[in-house]
Amino acid sequence: MDKKRLTTADFDPQVLGLFDRYVHGLIDRREFLRATGSIVGSAAAVGVLASLAPQFAAAEQVKPSDSRIKVSRVDFDSPKGYGKCQGYMARPAAGGAVPMVLVAHENRGLNPHIEDIARRLAADGFIAFAPDALHPLGGYPGDEDAARTLFQKLEQERVKQDFLAAADLLSSMNSSNGKLGATGFCWGGGMTNFLATQLPNLRAAAPFYGAPPPVEDVPKIKAEMLVVLAAEDERINAGWPAYKEGLDKAGVKYELFQPPGTVHGFNNDTTPRYNEAAASQAWSKTLALFKRKLGSES
Repeated sequence: MDKKRLTTADFDPQVLGLFDRYVHGLIDRREFLRATGSIVGSAAAVGVLASLAPQFAAAEQVKPSDSRIKVSRVDFDSPKGYGKCQGYMARPAAGGAVPMVLVAHENRGLNPHIEDIARRLAADGFIAFAPDALHPLGGYPGDEDAARTLFQKLEQERVKQDFLAAADLLSSMNSSNGKLGATGFCWGGGMTNFLATQLPNLRAAAPFYGAPPPVEDVPKIKAEMLVVLAAEDERINAGWPAYKEGLDKAGVKYELFQPPGTVHGFNNDTTPRYNEAAASQAWSKTLALFKRKLGSES
């Protein structure tokens, strides 16, 4: 018998709020367990944390060996003499001049889930490239807690330049149709918003529950935006009104998708925060945007 898949309904909302703070480095593991223990009991707190951890293998949708795609690790230069960067490239096996999508990971680096996201895009006909911000520190360490700890050591201004360099790498590829999009999740959603203000050749962007860019940079956005937010996500949603006002004033074409009953991370199908119906809608909208704005007839 299959084990029941946990959902947000199986957890106290206060626990989910604490988990959000924990995964974003606002509290450490000890504080999460202490605070969660006061809600569910000390003995149960460790089990709660384990049940909220990602299950990468169970959620994998497109295997690296899938005959529809080809995958590889690609090195590229970090600007300003910082050294080498690396990313995960997934592309349709059939080849041809197809669109490109830059994929920005969450605050744990290039983990198996983000690699799977890149493969999903490749299976749908895109060249997808997912840089690993943690590569200069040894890359994704294979453990989410260790990855979060490493992530806090990153020089964020350097990382921004690395992702811009990754976009340049994609744009220079002669095997594409020359049309670039971007998507990202959580920290990567914020990076996607940043890229939209910096890349005039970016045609479409789908940031998922990411921090908005500085309001003064919003008029620089040339891409069509699909802004995906969760219904219950106080930390990120607090920035939306000012972002919306900036988009409206600048005349940027955008759509807000904020499905009810969702929490931060609802598109990530490796954790109980996943909302299947909302994630399916959000991903369908993302693919539709990319196909419309990056396709051969756009």
